[in-house]
Amino acid sequence: MTIQWNIELFAGLAERFNTASIILETEHDHMTVSSLKKELIAAYPAHEALISVSFVACNQTYASDEDNVSASDELALLPPVSGGEEASEERHTAPAAGARYMITAEPLSVEAVTANVIVAEHGAALTFTGTTREWTHNQRTVRLDYEAYVPMALKTLQQIGDEIAERWPGALCAIAHRIGQVDIAEISVVIAVSAPHRDACYEASRYAIERLKQIVPIWKKEIWEDGSEWKGHQQGPWNPVAPPAQ
Repeated sequence: MTIQWNIELFAGLAERFNTASIILETEHDHMTVSSLKKELIAAYPAHEALISVSFVACNQTYASDEDNVSASDELALLPPVSGGEEASEERHTAPAAGARYMITAEPLSVEAVTANVIVAEHGAALTFTGTTREWTHNQRTVRLDYEAYVPMALKTLQQIGDEIAERWPGALCAIAHRIGQVDIAEISVVIAVSAPHRDACYEASRYAIERLKQIVPIWKKEIWEDGSEWKGHQQGPWNPVAPPAQ
């Protein structure tokens, strides 16, 4: 009996395979993530290098190589993150609970995101605003295109907020990220953090942006005058299931 596995693809993977999802047929309905990747490589040997460095998400959570997955799970193969090509409409906008975490195709408001963390008991608030710059390494960027695995991206944004609250008790975090086309000087991400005191606020703000680059499944594609390229995490070895640095 042949079992069909449906695996979603994003960013450079979807572009390389020329599809947003693939069907893998095997004789098994359960296997480890490592075995699943071996089956994918056997089915698509020309893409071995890209499959090897990608991570599997199971039910919107990163899965380690030794984890077991089943054909009935919601599965995705995710390239290194850093955020990607414009997503389909159903992936274009979704607010998280409490509106403190949001993925949207609409322009971002620094004031609205910051307002989510301003509370009477906090004496410090910081906002990081990421924008599209025109020149990088003597190459002119025309625009950026972002893509996200929206349900999982929202979960990992919430995870960052939870980690911040644990490390800096009382601290609040709000994050909003654009997807789709973001033109030169437009805002792609806003991260707001507040805390009772400024030292914790500075530390938590830096932690939030670095952690976002490590674990949130958002990708960007740089569009230049003479070409384009997907950009990965640029953070060294990519292991989103590793615990955050102390």
